[in-house]
Amino acid sequence: MPQQPALLAVTQRIVERSRPTRTSYLQRMRAAAGSKVSRGQLGCTNLAHALAAMPDAAKLRLKELERPNLAIVSAYNDMLSAHQPLGDYPALIKAAALEAGATAQFAGGVPAMCDGVTQGQPGMELSLFSRDVIAMATAVALSHQMFDAALYLGVCDKIVPGLLMGALSFGHLPALFVPAGPMATGIANDEKARTRQLYAQGKVGREALLESECRSYHGPGTCTFYGTANSNQMLMEIMGLHLPGSAFVTPGTPLRDALTRAAALQAAQITARGPAYTPVAEVVSEKTVVNGIVGLLATGGSTNHTLHLVAIARAAGIVIDWDDFSELSAVVPLLARVYPNGQADVNHFHAAGGMGLVIGQLLRAGLLHEDVATVAGPSLARYTQEPCLDQDRLAWRAGVLRSLDRDVVRTVDEPFSADGGLKLLRGNLGRAVIKVSAVKPQHRVVEAPALVFHDQDELLAAYGRGELARDFIAVLRFQGPQANGMPELHKLTPALSVLQDQGHKVALVTDGRMSGASGKVPAAIHVTPEALAGGPLARVRDGDLLRLDAHAGELRVLAPSDWEQRPAAGADLQAHQQGYGRELFAGARALVGPAEQGASIFHEGLAA
Repeated sequence: MPQQPALLAVTQRIVERSRPTRTSYLQRMRAAAGSKVSRGQLGCTNLAHALAAMPDAAKLRLKELERPNLAIVSAYNDMLSAHQPLGDYPALIKAAALEAGATAQFAGGVPAMCDGVTQGQPGMELSLFSRDVIAMATAVALSHQMFDAALYLGVCDKIVPGLLMGALSFGHLPALFVPAGPMATGIANDEKARTRQLYAQGKVGREALLESECRSYHGPGTCTFYGTANSNQMLMEIMGLHLPGSAFVTPGTPLRDALTRAAALQAAQITARGPAYTPVAEVVSEKTVVNGIVGLLATGGSTNHTLHLVAIARAAGIVIDWDDFSELSAVVPLLARVYPNGQADVNHFHAAGGMGLVIGQLLRAGLLHEDVATVAGPSLARYTQEPCLDQDRLAWRAGVLRSLDRDVVRTVDEPFSADGGLKLLRGNLGRAVIKVSAVKPQHRVVEAPALVFHDQDELLAAYGRGELARDFIAVLRFQGPQANGMPELHKLTPALSVLQDQGHKVALVTDGRMSGASGKVPAAIHVTPEALAGGPLARVRDGDLLRLDAHAGELRVLAPSDWEQRPAAGADLQAHQQGYGRELFAGARALVGPAEQGASIFHEGLAA
């Protein structure tokens, strides 16, 4: 199919905008690539340190200075259900590497925190910054110059973006991402949401809530709703950094183990010493980044990727902004409804056709670039296939061409909506993003008085006192990256959902995040510039008439007319600067860039 003109136009604009930084990045990465294995650059004393603890068979190969050595960089810990399965992967990878005539070493671990555990807690204020810490930890793991390719084991919210940013700083090395897969399906998502709302209303107690949550999050693997963790897996697939079809295969299964072993075999094949050298610097191109945006829009993915994709792209010398997301959203149809955008979970999505069907449909519609480098070869068409076991041997077969459940995933001929799930909002309050794929059309325009809060607990306390039973737009400010690390505010969802269900017009406007589980209440998030940096949110007062219009892409103050002349409000942020490790991140709060530049502490260096 001919490619959509908007896809070509946005891609070309990104190429032109990025030319200086992308050219500089590629020159550095190509200069770093040597003709020998990486450890050939080390002196004998250096090399002896690196192989001292290796088994004899691996030690002999490492001494030869001919065979590739693979790095394993892992976010394993056994508290996170999504990462617990990764504990078994290094042994599988090392055995497969030896089988391929290579070696593999566990190069390093990176921190991995769970936003589900820290939601609404002080630790959430470290969450976004953990992405950049992970990028730096990845660079440390690779700094020994021992490796010819790397396998990255990670799943959740900030972890995959951080791993990829770190991998791109060693862009001359091939990078292959190895997922763990989702846990088995638990209770129905609508039942879980209903219990949360009943708890918010005081109709059930903590015991009932905990029982409901434990029946939802109940075993090893990724949480099964389509939040940031599973959006990460979608991105790694559509950006060609996974083996085809591997994103949503459940852990602890023969197919999952076979894919993990195959990842090691493929990594050995795409090193500079192999037959198909594929460095990650060449995989993550302007076209690949555009494909990632398209995938996010077509599946109703996490709003967090309006930050993470920007930061990932900048790590590869590519400059994107929210206008690119917005223009693509106008032409990319919504092909999936997975909770919170529907009732199905990712297991249901995978069974109904999953990523192979979505990628095939988008290619058919001319909405993806097929001619991109991937870890599986020089074409995205390979990612329309799905893995299977043929007499215990891993194989790939053609994916389905039609949806097996039209309530979950559809073709381009009959999408859930003609446009994507993310919108850009502009106006005299700044720039923001909104996820509308789960918001019913009748709730996408809200015009109501502002109620201003500086803390999410203030808003919940007002709800508990019965003060919010009316039409209003909650302005929750001083939640940006400079103020307190830009925490997710998903804790507000049950209360705001109850008010909306009671017939009130409600919306949220914030310079914070709302999480990959953004739901049915309209939320203008990531407002830029943030209040602490002098953004217009700092001048809004209770009672100001605001308008959030997701159809027109509008976010503004309507009255009073003199609001812009007011002095900016201040906030006492002392309680957010110390305790629970937050004092260690004072430098990050001082260095961090704005949300539209990825909310990264690297925003200057990566764009240079």
